[in-house]
Amino acid sequence: MPAPKIGIALGSGVARGWAHIGVLRRLEKEGIKPDLICGTSIGAVVGGIYLAGELDALEDWARNLGKINLFRFLDLRLSGGSLISGRKLFRIIDDAIGDIQIEDLPIPFAAITTELGTGHEIWVRHGHLGNAINASYALPGLFAPKEIDNRWLIDGALTNPVPVSVCRALGARLVIAVNLNADVFGMTNVGEDEETLQENAPPMDHSILTPMSPLNLMKHKFFDKAGSEPSMFGVMMSSLNIVQDRLSRSRLAGDPPDVTIAPRLAHRGLLEFDKAAEMIQEGENAVERSLPFLQHALKVLS
Repeated sequence: MPAPKIGIALGSGVARGWAHIGVLRRLEKEGIKPDLICGTSIGAVVGGIYLAGELDALEDWARNLGKINLFRFLDLRLSGGSLISGRKLFRIIDDAIGDIQIEDLPIPFAAITTELGTGHEIWVRHGHLGNAINASYALPGLFAPKEIDNRWLIDGALTNPVPVSVCRALGARLVIAVNLNADVFGMTNVGEDEETLQENAPPMDHSILTPMSPLNLMKHKFFDKAGSEPSMFGVMMSSLNIVQDRLSRSRLAGDPPDVTIAPRLAHRGLLEFDKAAEMIQEGENAVERSLPFLQHALKVLS
């Protein structure tokens, strides 16, 4: 019998998504090649760039991204529906993959997003790859939503953090899920994320940072704690983890994958993008731990 059609569901997890690079590398090394990829948020970023043939460039960029360098790509703004416009990051992705259309990729690909007006889960399977990727990781409040086909789209983690169901719908016989949040509930490193943003922000013109200046007010409102009460940023990040954890458990219980790859990343915060080397290695380690299950599933389904 022919080998089963393999679908890989790359889950959400913000900076923890660098582990997806290690997962894809190790699967390739084991001769396990996907017939389709579905990605949510950072999963869509890595999956889309992988299919565009630019995973090497993404990995090099990630490994050389320090805390301070990260802020070169975060364009703060005081208006609109987000803290960061995202134009600089969008430009980096567009420069990396060019004008590639999803239809031109070597295998089917879907970027999972959420429609802002209705809360519907939207699968972007056609059109400009960069736009689809950017919409899938548009975390509410942090990144601006993306307009595609007259719909405002935001992070797919709000509706389907690990898109196993999408792989099934697109015809996958063997679904491999990469769950970046399997061990993180109640263990999120929010304090590290807050310190990362506060301590490594780029220098500003202090002549405009009067106590009542908009930038100063925004900084205090976003990061400062009221006694033991968490900051606004801490509430946002913890809320995202709760949503991802609860939704992942529910969705995966109703439509479980054949094999789950679960990198152990509880000790890493959502914005520790500078820890790429460690996370990529843990992605490879997670595949190593799952190899017996992968080999058994391939044997059964073949």
